[in-house]
Amino acid sequence: MVIVIHQSAHTQNAMHYNEKKVKEGVATFFDSRNTLSVNPFMYDERHRLKNLLDIEKINTRVKKKCLHISFNPLAEDYQKLGDKTIRLEIRNMMEQLGYGHQPYFVYKHQDLERMHFHVVSSRIDRETGRKIKDNYEKEKLQRFVKSLEEKYQLTQKTTKEEPVFRFSPRSRNIKQNLENLFKHLNSLEEITSKEMYNEALKLFNVEIKKSGRGHIVLVTDGEGNPIRYPIRLSNFKEKPKFYQSQKEKLKNEQSIEKEHHHLQQKQGGVLSLSLVRDLVKLIPREHSQEFKKNPRIKRRRKGRYNRL
Repeated sequence: MVIVIHQSAHTQNAMHYNEKKVKEGVATFFDSRNTLSVNPFMYDERHRLKNLLDIEKINTRVKKKCLHISFNPLAEDYQKLGDKTIRLEIRNMMEQLGYGHQPYFVYKHQDLERMHFHVVSSRIDRETGRKIKDNYEKEKLQRFVKSLEEKYQLTQKTTKEEPVFRFSPRSRNIKQNLENLFKHLNSLEEITSKEMYNEALKLFNVEIKKSGRGHIVLVTDGEGNPIRYPIRLSNFKEKPKFYQSQKEKLKNEQSIEKEHHHLQQKQGGVLSLSLVRDLVKLIPREHSQEFKKNPRIKRRRKGRYNRL
């Protein structure tokens, strides 16, 4: 069982992401609590979003108002729990985090090999107008997951911890952290277009904009205002998969074919398509540039130059 809190600045972006999945037929409405209507899913997206935005208007000083959580049971755990139990435990999770009295919406996603769920709510308290305290959220979720595993005897596998991407004016290794974010998003099969990729980046307050003949990467404050200096996309080794040049795509394809052929000879069999796709994540995307010498300049042994 893995539960992740996504860093979302705008509630409407998180809602739109899930609502778009429903329209595409890869997600369904699963549950809701404390909403304006008994069944908010009978109405359109604007009605559901109004439940949260009306609360957030009370406190305009808080920048990151959105609460966006993904609830990811393993395949065998989902079969053991079922929808009824998961619905109940998501409510218990929201209670423990301090959002039990808040309006929230739950979406059931089926766009991966396993079922998973997304919860969208607001961090602004509907009763006081203050931001709900988010101290020790990670620790609270870890205790909640552990209690679930013990309560239902779930599979306790050693899973790689989901990376947390938080960018601020004082963040170190900003370029490396952005490459890690690109790598993480590149591995998500549910992102199938550049538009979806850009929406996913906005959840982390990152934007890619056109600049001259290329693109730049901006880290913003959630309102579209840059908080760090822009970095040219061409300077990244790991690039977003929808922003690769034809030369880079061709090089990756050739690398895949080469690795495919190598493993065929090593294993003496034909590789499955899924295994070939997995190899893409292992291929380093380094694009070295050759040093162009000036034919009109000749170097002397003493380090001086002589114009021909």
